[in-house]
Amino acid sequence: MTNLVNYALAYASKGMSVLPVQGKHPLIRFADQPPLSQEEIKHIWSRYPDAQLALRTIDFFVVDIDEHSGGEDGFKSIEEFSHKDLLTPTLSQRTAGGGRQLFYLKRDDIGVRQNIGWLPGVDVKAHPNNYVVVAPSERNSKFYEWENHNPIVTASRELIQLINQRDDSSEYDPSKINLNGKKTLTTDLFETIVNGFGSKGGRNNDLTSFVGGLLFRNVDADITYRLAQQANDNTEEPLPNKEFDRTFESILNKELRRRGANV
Repeated sequence: MTNLVNYALAYASKGMSVLPVQGKHPLIRFADQPPLSQEEIKHIWSRYPDAQLALRTIDFFVVDIDEHSGGEDGFKSIEEFSHKDLLTPTLSQRTAGGGRQLFYLKRDDIGVRQNIGWLPGVDVKAHPNNYVVVAPSERNSKFYEWENHNPIVTASRELIQLINQRDDSSEYDPSKINLNGKKTLTTDLFETIVNGFGSKGGRNNDLTSFVGGLLFRNVDADITYRLAQQANDNTEEPLPNKEFDRTFESILNKELRRRGANV
């Protein structure tokens, strides 16, 4: 497997925040940390010569199109998207799994929120502590490949406003159905994603229970993180990003210690 240190150094020289990963999992602690320096990158890749390469979504966000996401075809969703003219040509890549990712610069005048499931089979990865694996990384003997050499363009306000919208158009009324079943701890985990965490004084405890419950059930750490973000987004007064990430990392490290892993 090719050592990607020179690619990492090149990305960093262009102002990108580089992250070494194995598969899709980060090899270092990175939440709320400054970008790696050139010397730090050299040191890390000497320690992990097979590390693949990711970029943190700090100054840019990614429209992540998946052909097989829970049975949904993201390419079809984009083709049928009534505002696809807002997805202006920009830097894009093909993922190792056959998906496509469009890179857009964030704006100073309006924030963009992470939106997993923005369209069927299409996610928007935008949280400052999220990341995307990039070319020429390899996964399962398949490679990420840049489709073009376009500059990353700045997203329009209209596109970001559409991403930030929540879909409240459904006429379905679940209150008319009463299943009268016994609730379990797993039930609580699912409901937390929609209902969010509790009052301001109990949010950290709710986050701890939620993340710990998913990790204990062997849910992937990256998926756990994204589900917890969704729950936090649905909280009346969400936890600040730094506090959220600090709590998440603490719970993850505790779970790794429980499994006997070195942290």
